[in-house]
Amino acid sequence: MFGYTEEQIAQFGLSFGVAAFMLYMVFIILQLARESKAGRFGTFVLLLGLGFGLVGFAAKGLIKYFLAGVGD
Repeated sequence: MFGYTEEQIAQFGLSFGVAAFMLYMVFIILQLARESKAGRFGTFVLLLGLGFGLVGFAAKGLIKYFLAGVGD
């Protein structure tokens, strides 16, 4: 498709698509905090609680990247 292989399209979707989805989820969390009038501490708690999975997913990618570099 457009001169790209299936592997290239999948890699693009995995890197940029998932990153865009994660940013959209942060937007949803901030919108939820704003609409509920959570305040600073409430917004922090929402970001901590709901965004913890996003941080774990990003950390997993970084750990895999650094471990792959060490094994070479």
